[in-house]
Amino acid sequence: MKTVTLALSFFLVSIIAMAQQKTGIEITITIENVTSDEGKVLASLHTEDTFMKGQGVQNQQSSIKDGKVILTFSNVAPGDYAIMAMHDVNENNRMDYESNGMPKEGYGMSGNDMSMGPPTFNGAKFTVGEEDLEMNIRF
Repeated sequence: MKTVTLALSFFLVSIIAMAQQKTGIEITITIENVTSDEGKVLASLHTEDTFMKGQGVQNQQSSIKDGKVILTFSNVAPGDYAIMAMHDVNENNRMDYESNGMPKEGYGMSGNDMSMGPPTFNGAKFTVGEEDLEMNIRF
């Protein structure tokens, strides 16, 4: 009976240990130049298929403290991704535009490509391998 109890105990401990193992990669982004603490920052992790087409494969949001935000995407599988982030000042969960088509709210992409025109996946792309990533995004 002691052997069965001991074996069952080892089995349960191994299941708990496996459940706590980290799966996937974590990507932590820091944005330090948010113009005000009003509203929130929205960020989304995209594949080439979802880039500039709505929701990402993961979506995060955060309040702003002293013009700074830190967000983490968890359990990310290896592959090519891009991150889009925006300062949603009025908390309507979308980008607002001027009458000439220019954005009213701050935004940024991974890769910090500041070229004119709409962002491209190739300009914002980065590769997730086997190690956690940290990156800064500028608005």
